[in-house]
Amino acid sequence: MKILVTGAAGFIGSHVALYLLARGNDVVGLDNLNNYYDVSLKEARLRRVEAFANGSLKEAIYEEAQAPGQPRGSFRFEKMALENRDGMARLFEREQFDGVINLAAQAGVRHSLNAPFDYIDSNITGFLTVLEGCRHHKVGHLVYASTSSVYGANTNMPFSVHNPADHQVALYGATKRANELMAHSYSHLFSMPTTGLRFFTVYGPWGRPDMALFLFTDAILKGKPINVFNHGHHMRDFTYVDDIVRGVVAALDTPATPDKTWDSANPAPASSSAPWRIHNIGNGNPEPLMRYIEVLEDCLGKKAEKNFLPMQAGDVPDTSASVETLELATGYKPDTPIEVGIRRFVDWYKSYYL
Repeated sequence: MKILVTGAAGFIGSHVALYLLARGNDVVGLDNLNNYYDVSLKEARLRRVEAFANGSLKEAIYEEAQAPGQPRGSFRFEKMALENRDGMARLFEREQFDGVINLAAQAGVRHSLNAPFDYIDSNITGFLTVLEGCRHHKVGHLVYASTSSVYGANTNMPFSVHNPADHQVALYGATKRANELMAHSYSHLFSMPTTGLRFFTVYGPWGRPDMALFLFTDAILKGKPINVFNHGHHMRDFTYVDDIVRGVVAALDTPATPDKTWDSANPAPASSSAPWRIHNIGNGNPEPLMRYIEVLEDCLGKKAEKNFLPMQAGDVPDTSASVETLELATGYKPDTPIEVGIRRFVDWYKSYYL
């Protein structure tokens, strides 16, 4: 199969590309390489993917996906923004993808307070070009990233896809919820299989510099204080990146189908009479933020100086994922503990930056 992976220079996208290549898929990676954070890190991720594709790099964790005697897939990179309508139309016409994994987006809750139009351009207009490409070129399955942020003001734990997600507290979550609704309209109108995956606090090697684990590690090693919001009283469903990758690929291999039990008089929020599904991907074992920091301190062998602050605008106190629908649909459930995942991040950080 030929798969389009958007956001291929990103944290999750580069890992997904590696896994697909390992199992023999041909991958076209798309990214606009914007300067939301360090472009050199994005370029380094791309070099890693290219090296893996040409056989000059080994990655044991991805080679598990490679069947004996199975050659790796090919990789080609396309630099383009999702909102480039003509360019995206030409790409879909030329490549005739079997599947699409849309991971490109303007991320970050806090950035959305200062640059809201970035989110409309990438997450709304950009997602529409993906839907249109899939529609006109009969793509077999579109899998796209949503987020736990769509649960917004909801405090009913664990977060379940069976519950409504209609009270957004930041524009970022609102745009991702809009993606879910846009996808449903295309699934309904054009019988186009789409699956949305709500990611929960993803962390791991090659992570984004604006995320907590990266910021904490960088500050602790430099002897600077870390900012601990909500006075440390957060609970988060921290999910290791390789667990996310396996869930994404398992979802890709399980195209959404109409729910024959769906009742329009009592509509289920995560399925439909159309080939449309929503799943959570989270560890299912939320951890206190202070425990997360404690594990990081142990891995670094150094204590953090903590600057306790109020909760930030647009943030939520706690997250916890119910992953029952993902497990039921694909047979997969994330399970990497933070003690393992944080150690792997620290080992990568030291090898890359020190």
